[in-house]
Amino acid sequence: MTKVRVNGFTISLDGYGAGPDQDIDHPLGIGGGDLHQWMLSTRTFQQTHFGKDGGTTGIDDDFAARSFLNVGAWILGRNMFGPVRGNWPDDHWKGWWGDNPPYHVPVFILTHHARAPIEMEGGTTFHFITGGIHEALQLARAAAGDKDVRIGGGADTIRQYLREGLIDELHIAISPVLLGRGESLLNGVDTRALGYECVEFVASEKATHVVLRRQGHST
Repeated sequence: MTKVRVNGFTISLDGYGAGPDQDIDHPLGIGGGDLHQWMLSTRTFQQTHFGKDGGTTGIDDDFAARSFLNVGAWILGRNMFGPVRGNWPDDHWKGWWGDNPPYHVPVFILTHHARAPIEMEGGTTFHFITGGIHEALQLARAAAGDKDVRIGGGADTIRQYLREGLIDELHIAISPVLLGRGESLLNGVDTRALGYECVEFVASEKATHVVLRRQGHST
């Protein structure tokens, strides 16, 4: 059965999924890059983002590897795609990841401003969706077929899907850093009332991994 998943979304000890003041020099906001130390050195990250062999194995790599299994489509908020705000000034910006992004499947980007799809190397096509979270999910499900839909973030996008009870499983990595300000992941979301429960809790040297699952949805 197709699932809607969040995997590898990292938050600070004080609950922020990104730091403040995101721009071209700070893609994850000020201090936000510190969140992902658990992932950057893993074998999975090195392979998916740089095409390199090697990297660390163990708990962190296990969770990173799981995050790419059986994914047929992604959904991203516009801020995850880039720092451009408002109307698209031109077609120059094509994401943070270069010519061959690590997705290799259709990616649906939530935005208020229409833009033609962008075909990238490696099978990634960016589609820009102006009709909201439900339209994006409908299109992503159709594109994914019998595979899963992964929601990559940012925090506001995940909150919107959580409030609607549309996320079946949520893997959060809690990094041992403090950001003080930024984008709070669960602010205003009553996960208990929405039927989510913790089904996995594992610590590594660099993060604590928590998996939440919506009650009534089996693996």
